[in-house]
Amino acid sequence: MSARLFLALAAFLAMTSFAVAAVPPKVGIDSYAQLQTPLPYPYDETLGAKAVNAQVAKARLRAKKAGKLLLIDLGGNWCGDCRVMSGTLERPEVKAFVERHYELVNVDVGRFDKNLQVPGAYGIHYRLNGVPALLVVDPKTNRLLDKGHESALQDARSMTPQALADWLAQWPR
Repeated sequence: MSARLFLALAAFLAMTSFAVAAVPPKVGIDSYAQLQTPLPYPYDETLGAKAVNAQVAKARLRAKKAGKLLLIDLGGNWCGDCRVMSGTLERPEVKAFVERHYELVNVDVGRFDKNLQVPGAYGIHYRLNGVPALLVVDPKTNRLLDKGHESALQDARSMTPQALADWLAQWPR
């Protein structure tokens, strides 16, 4: 293969979405009924916009330094799907995967009436379709990587724990 053809092929592959995703963890449960209870309440309902913005900014800096992605979990403690997702994220095998690939920050959006400046910063100015909504962000460019897929886990309870882990694994490269 000529060097010119090789460079053209390399450039094409770099521009396409053929990059290999991370290998998802093997989740050791088949059903959410097997999650440890009580399910977590992952969102700090007492934080105002200024504190939340600072939390997100610090998480982004940590992600950038560590070469990880920023994962912003938008939700509310009232939301069963949010709590199921958080319980799954607490599973040791999933937690280790998330810690290896992401810097996670949980943001309470109340009943879609709090801290909406966070999704707004990524071009999501409309009302969220549902929660949990996950924003996968490249911390170097502050670009949203999962644009159009933010609310893919809003019905987490209808997924399997493995499907949730598989979804998380598609973003790290």
